[in-house]
Amino acid sequence: QVQLVESGGGLVQPGGSLKLSCVASGSIFNIHKMGWYREAPEKQRELVALTDLDGNTNYADSVKGRFTASRDNAKNTVNLQMNSLTPEDTAVYYCNAVGVLTLQGMLDYWGKGTRVTVSS
Repeated sequence: QVQLVESGGGLVQPGGSLKLSCVASGSIFNIHKMGWYREAPEKQRELVALTDLDGNTNYADSVKGRFTASRDNAKNTVNLQMNSLTPEDTAVYYCNAVGVLTLQGMLDYWGKGTRVTVSS
């Protein structure tokens, strides 16, 4: 059974920084893409950053230059360093793993989410 567990959310003032972490556990051979989505109140879930096995990351335009994703394929972890946070970044952030290969086949998985609140 594959599980994604996020950590690192919380309350931060505008202009501040937070680092989110996600670890995928289970009998995993590899993960095609791993990264983050977010869902703000009354908005649809949107891509934040998604990194492939080669380390190439696709960022949302709204976070380019402020957020940096880093992935460790050997440890099945992905981090999201978030700088210069604004209230518009307030959301529940979900870890996403695409194309997780196990003995049971290949599936996609989601974490339960971690809340980030940017407020003074």
